[in-house]
Amino acid sequence: MLFDALPRDNDRITPGIVHLPNWLSLQNQAGIVRQLRDIARTLIGTPFQMSRPQLKSGQMQVFMLHLGRYWATDPYRYVTDVGGHRVPPIPANLVSLASTALKDASLYDETLAPWATSFRPDMALVNYYPPGATMGLHQDLNEDSPAPIVSLSIGDEALFRIGGTENRNKPWDDVTLASGDVIVFGGPKRLAFHGVPQTRPGTLPEALRESCGLEKGRLNITFRQVELSVAYLWLPGRLYARRIEYPASRD
Repeated sequence: MLFDALPRDNDRITPGIVHLPNWLSLQNQAGIVRQLRDIARTLIGTPFQMSRPQLKSGQMQVFMLHLGRYWATDPYRYVTDVGGHRVPPIPANLVSLASTALKDASLYDETLAPWATSFRPDMALVNYYPPGATMGLHQDLNEDSPAPIVSLSIGDEALFRIGGTENRNKPWDDVTLASGDVIVFGGPKRLAFHGVPQTRPGTLPEALRESCGLEKGRLNITFRQVELSVAYLWLPGRLYARRIEYPASRD
């Protein structure tokens, strides 16, 4: 595309939010796509096969794959097994990748720094956005730990929107996430409402298509630390809740 060659610098969007453009090499992106595709194929016919969750507000547009923990929706909570089937683990290379991304992000934001060496992701949520799919503004509140969220983007560009912690109203910060980008949010923005109001079909890099066969759409992998640990940090001025509101983007 026309402006692909223009540099995009690492940036602290606002305290608690760091954007790392082009953090994942094309080779790493392709490897992750192939790895997740293989995992998804092994889960066909199990409770964990990639599917579009049905919520009280409707069916989500994105397909989800759970690693480490399963996000149950009635009631909203994380579980480690479903019907006697253990949730598949997060591959060690992806755990390492997420930890390194957080370390890099912490160099640009002191509110992330306390987690730079103590982040222990135990849940990865893989979202596949078909072309044009969106996700409404929501909070991630089911985690016992207030550790930051680390999010990787592969495929089509997306507009990532993040607002305040009290409601979905403006002001928002909008960030374009391209293939290979990472965004991390934590500290004062850990409980912020966030979502993807727009994806941009046809912006997937041609080289990625050729190297791993991802033809269209967007993969987003978000890493969370669900369980409390000795690294637990208190979020000033707020009790940490255990409830999630995840509005569906209807078809």
